[in-house]
Amino acid sequence: MRVFVTGATGFIGSAVIRELIGVGHQVLGLARSDAGAQSLKAVGAEVHRGDLEDLESLRSGAAASDAVIHTAFRHDWSRFVESCELDKRAIEAIGTVLQGSSRPFIVSSGVGVAQGRAATEDDPPLSSQSLPRVSEVTAVALMERGVHVSVMRLPQVHDTVKQGLVTPLIAVARERCVSAYVGDGHNRWPAAHVTDVARLYRLALEKDTAGARYHAVAEEGVPLKDIATAIGRGLNVPVISISQEQAQEHFGFLGFFAGRDAQTSSAQTRANLGWNPTGPGLLTDLGNMRYSQA
Repeated sequence: MRVFVTGATGFIGSAVIRELIGVGHQVLGLARSDAGAQSLKAVGAEVHRGDLEDLESLRSGAAASDAVIHTAFRHDWSRFVESCELDKRAIEAIGTVLQGSSRPFIVSSGVGVAQGRAATEDDPPLSSQSLPRVSEVTAVALMERGVHVSVMRLPQVHDTVKQGLVTPLIAVARERCVSAYVGDGHNRWPAAHVTDVARLYRLALEKDTAGARYHAVAEEGVPLKDIATAIGRGLNVPVISISQEQAQEHFGFLGFFAGRDAQTSSAQTRANLGWNPTGPGLLTDLGNMRYSQA
């Protein structure tokens, strides 16, 4: 299968490409720079020049492929709503090419929050003014127009270099010389190693179930106090508790997430795709990372 991958040179996208090529798929990777193009060639992928703002490049990449995996997102938290709108336009542009065909389209989103229990694949996307799930809402709209789309909900995806929202959490701890958590720190963030996530994208592509929601979750929830403690140990700074009222000032944009309990189940995903995560846990990767280089 020839697969067009957006975000091809990013943290998750590059892992997906290696997974796909490793089992014999062909990959057409989106690259906006010469350096990105060279990195794609080095792992055996074809290069498709363009970016999220170049909708014609997205349409032509999709037209030249048997399937599309969309992992690209502009991670600029100072312009988050604008980034979401850019993502929406990109997904819609790809969808116009795939509409009416059986070619798979996997759209990346984020895990949600269920009250008093672990969120499941059956839960609708979490969406609010502060955290719009535009990608998933757009995917659902495309599904209603005959696009063969499914959604991959992502937790904190990690290795010893990057850890999703934990990476900016480390930056805050370094800047403020304390590693903080909110309240008792018992609220949980789900997580998965990047190689396990890449394998799940590949399994979802090969299973090809339109309308499916997948949870790329290896650990249902790692307590924020444990995460803060691991960061404090790595940076050699104190670990403290702060109140929810202090969270926004202390964490900045992370204040919205820092006190949220986002325990998430992947039971349906594992059963439907035969996915069994084997990578190291989040706390193991935090214990093994080189904080002097982070």
